[in-house]
Amino acid sequence: MASGPVTTLHWLRVFRKSIPAYVKAASQDPTLPADERGGAAARFADAFGSVLDALERDPAATCVDGFITQPINCSTLCRIRDHALQRQGFVDIFKPLKDEENGKALALLPGVLRELDGVADDGARFEMALRGVFAGNVFDMGCAETASKADAAEEAGGSVASAFASTRDSLLPRPWAVDGMDAFLARMAARRLCPHVKAILFVDNAGADVVLGMIPLARELLKRGTQVVLTANALPSINDVTAPELAPLLAAAAEGDAVLRRCLAEGALRVVSSGNDLGVIDLTKVSPELDAEARGCDLVIIEGMGRGIETNLYAKFRCDAAKLAMVKHPEVATLLKGRLYDVVCKFDAAD
Repeated sequence: MASGPVTTLHWLRVFRKSIPAYVKAASQDPTLPADERGGAAARFADAFGSVLDALERDPAATCVDGFITQPINCSTLCRIRDHALQRQGFVDIFKPLKDEENGKALALLPGVLRELDGVADDGARFEMALRGVFAGNVFDMGCAETASKADAAEEAGGSVASAFASTRDSLLPRPWAVDGMDAFLARMAARRLCPHVKAILFVDNAGADVVLGMIPLARELLKRGTQVVLTANALPSINDVTAPELAPLLAAAAEGDAVLRRCLAEGALRVVSSGNDLGVIDLTKVSPELDAEARGCDLVIIEGMGRGIETNLYAKFRCDAAKLAMVKHPEVATLLKGRLYDVVCKFDAAD
């Protein structure tokens, strides 16, 4: 984190830019008394800002105001931010927003699935599903750039439907920052008659991201005969969907779709907790349930900027693996020599 085109100072500024979105959500958190929210949100901002100030002065500091600050990386800074919220009594400040966006996205899901089913060619349909994943991944309140875009769209009266469709249909032209789309599609075509046995999909944000992006992708895999395990955080962080939220969300999605409904009933589609509590993930520290599911897995898909780029872009697997995300931080774009809102579609075939 300390050297190269993006330095520690740049990353500290990334996290500093996230503070206003957190303060806004915390100030509206219904789990705290109305007369306490504003003060608690301000104290969070002061505490987290003070840690960032101290690290700007001394990046080697090991502890600031009781927060462990080393190793200084995305995981550590994410954990400090969440702990600063928890010290003020906040547990899940984006919960109301997640619930609202999940409801909006569920209403749109049948239309997205019908559109996919209307594409006869397997490869073209899978590519459309992947593009839907990239479009859905825009919805990320942990990123200052996309949080401000979401606020602007809300003020302008924009809908989730129009935002999702326009984003999917207007992704930046290829080649992308990391462009393994052709390799991924070729692998899926080669395995059409011998599909993957089990896929584990690491999901990211609530709302359009998981409902309109990852669930349709999971459905495409299910239609091929692949078992699908969706894995999500055990505990809340940012606007990431949690496993306890994902299970009923998936059941609601299945009510209107025969494929999802059948696969849920048969156990071919299931949800497990990753054991994680951050917007990034250390794959050496997962839940026993996810560890057990990894046996027999021959396809891993990690979605989202935090999990797929910032912490696991170069992670190696013994099976086919894809990392899918949209680049939403200018600093990440610089590191990848790409563009803001560029796409990462990294695919590595099993050795």
